Amino acid sequence: MSSHKKREHLEKIKDAIDKTNSLDESQKSDSMKRVEEWYAEDQAFEALEADLIKISQFFEGIFSELGLK
Repeated sequence: MSSHKKREHLEKIKDAIDKTNSLDESQKSDSMKRVEEWYAEDQAFEALEADLIKISQFFEGIFSELGLK
């Protein structure tokens, strides 16, 4: 999935969290924090993946075996 698409999904999730009456303010805050952390970690992994593949195509095979490509 492209970064743009992931960002769109992230915004939809954040919007749903913000608009819901099912969560109190503390739960909303914690949820927003976790969503942002997940996105940052996902972006970091994508950068790591790209860097490793630049080093060697060997890593492309590993990521494929793991179902990450």
